[in-house]
Amino acid sequence: MPDIQLGESWLNHLGTEFEASYMQELRGFLAAEKSAGKTIYPTWADIFNALNTTPFDKVKVVILGQDPYHGPGQAHGLCFSVPAGVKPPPSLRNIYKEIQSDLSVAERPNSGNLLPWAEQGVLLLNSVLTVEARQAASHQGKGWELFTDQVIKVLSEESEHIVFMLWGSYAQKKGQVINPANHLVLKAPHPSPLSAHRGFLGCKHFSVCNQYLIEQGKTPIDWLDL
Repeated sequence: MPDIQLGESWLNHLGTEFEASYMQELRGFLAAEKSAGKTIYPTWADIFNALNTTPFDKVKVVILGQDPYHGPGQAHGLCFSVPAGVKPPPSLRNIYKEIQSDLSVAERPNSGNLLPWAEQGVLLLNSVLTVEARQAASHQGKGWELFTDQVIKVLSEESEHIVFMLWGSYAQKKGQVINPANHLVLKAPHPSPLSAHRGFLGCKHFSVCNQYLIEQGKTPIDWLDL
């Protein structure tokens, strides 16, 4: 398997994780899956796309997802996001619907590519960073969760005034390590069509986030820049 390509700002905080036994086992698992001819999403180059696009010292907001999309052409290493030209999936359409309502704008974004958010400081982090094609949740429990737990932990402990958006019980459980005294922790049901009506729609996380960033002397996120 190719070497890990992770930006220096993150390696300074997470470099020792790649020497841990769980990471060696994870690399072995991925190599075996690839040798068996299985298709893995996203591409190897995009596995750390979220971290490489949003360096450690640039993180202002964290949105936690669970697994990459497992359909062809969808996953590119940013949670909830799809490459340009790919139809936004249902959860992302509900995210756009809430932005439209929260910010009182007439039109929703057309593109499902959230790269502009990541470039502004929104870390779009899945808990699990790979998946087998057409096999939802197939790489859960293989070690990725330990790695992304550490990402959240170092952000909580070594940064200040980050907005964490925890949508759904899975993200909220994973975010229990976050220190709410130093950060803003926003919780809501998941934007999935199965649960969005239970409180995600109407949560106003996007305007609350920006107000907090402004209060901390930070530039707010342009959620419509897509």
